[in-house]
Formats: sequence, structure tokens, C-alpha cells
Amino acid sequence: MKLLLTVLMMLCCLFAAIPAFAQEENFSVPEGFDEKRENTNYGKMVYFTYPSQTTGWERKCYVILPVDYDETKSYPVLYLLHGIGGDHSEWLGGKPDVVIGNLVADGLAKDMIVVLPNVRARMNDAANPADIYSPEHFAAFDNFINDLKNDLMPYMAANYSIATGPENTAIAGLSMGGREALYIGLSMPETFGYIGAFTPAPGILPYNAEAGLFTPETLKAADGYTPFILINAGKSDGVVGAWPETYSRTLTTNGTKNIFYVTEGGHDFMVWRHGLYHFAKNIFVD
Repeated sequence: MKLLLTVLMMLCCLFAAIPAFAQEENFSVPEGFDEKRENTNYGKMVYFTYPSQTTGWERKCYVILPVDYDETKSYPVLYLLHGIGGDHSEWLGGKPDVVIGNLVADGLAKDMIVVLPNVRARMNDAANPADIYSPEHFAAFDNFINDLKNDLMPYMAANYSIATGPENTAIAGLSMGGREALYIGLSMPETFGYIGAFTPAPGILPYNAEAGLFTPETLKAADGYTPFILINAGKSDGVVGAWPETYSRTLTTNGTKNIFYVTEGGHDFMVWRHGLYHFAKNIFVD
């Protein structure tokens, strides 16, 4: 009997450690998922600037519009965030227009507007700054929550035909952008219904004696808020280590469902494009 109880306790611990939904989907990608195809149309890339009272600066941004964008229609919006050394142009290396365009063409994703902002919310917002690993630089990324809700999102609403509400608004990012996607998405439940964190960086939880954006007890969805959350990691990622899985396990422990999976690759666009593919397939669903 003691042996049976021990085995049962071990099994309970094992299954409790597996993030919710982790085994419910085949996390493969089709060959050529991120390559342009003949006879397939792709969304238009538009560059613009917007005034930011948060930073006191004119901010740069790209937006990818759906094929045959029609101002009489309203489109859901995905905000796609770059990493610690990048800027609004970094995600262009991940070909989001192609990854999402192929999904839409295959009927696997909805038409959407994709916004590629500069997440470094301060006046000195150039990529690869000299203080890249300083607390001040990290704080500039965390400050993007204010630029986003007070400056960029109002600009998008005034200039593009967007659908509103959490069912129509998603946020995702790579590395430091994944950290910010988790932070902003969970902090703004009235706005974001979908959160994607591709190899998210440290800082969501305390580390190296530094305070985190959340504690192990507060990293969870707000009461009554059931967002779709996807977190991934690369098998050979030597940059963020075990943090993506730690975030997922903490969310699960706190009762917040999420998807976590590991794929081939490191801290690179192989993994980030992979995450975007699976995220885009699962957002704005009926």
C-alpha cells in the first residue's frame, strides 16, 4: 500500500508539472511555412511615425495590412514586439508578412493587422544602445506599456480600421519582447485576449536578487480573465535558459492555462518564426 501511494504521489507531481495544454497539439510546422509562394498574395507593409507623449518623441513603427485591406471592414490587431537589441524593424527578419500570409491563404488564420512598434519607450530609442544591459534600458522596455495604451493604440484606432476588445487584440514578442508581451497582456486584461511569448527574457519573476514584474504568487491571469497564452523555447537556447518553462509552470501552478512547447533551435528566428506560426493559428478564433 505504501508503495502504491508513493507511485500515485509521484504521478500526481509529474502531471502537475506539465503546463496546461502542453500535449494537446502537434507543434510541427509545414515545409516552406516561412517562404513566399507563387500565386499567393501578401499584406502591404506601411511605415509611419506617431507622436508619443509618453516619451516626448516621434516614434517609428511598421504595420502590415491584410491583403485587399478595406476601410469599411474592421480587422483584429496583433502587436508584435522585438528583442532587447532591436527596434521596429527587427521582426522584418522573421517575415511575419509571409508566415501569417501563408496561414491566411491556407484558411488557417484570419485576416489581421500586424503592428511592429519600437518597444524601447524613451527618447533615445535607437537599436543596440550603449546601455543595453542596464536597469535603465530594461525600464524603457517596461515603460512601453504606457506608450502603447496612451499613444500607439489611440493612433491605430484613429488611422486604421481596427476591431476592438480582447477578442480582437493580441500581443506577442521575441525574447525581451516576449517578456513585455507577458507583462502587458496580463496587466491589461480588458484589452488583450491573446498573449504570445517566444523565448521570453528574464525579469517577469525575480532573479539575481532583483525584483520581478510579478512575484511567483501574482503571475497569473486576473479573475474572470481567460486569455490564450502560448510560450515556447528553443532546445539549444543558451540566452534565456529555463525561464520560458518557469513562467509556464508558474502560470499553471496559479491556475492560468497556457501552452508551452520546446522546438529545435536556439535564441533565434528559427524558434521565433515557429512560435509566431502556432500563435497566429490560434488567435481571433470564433
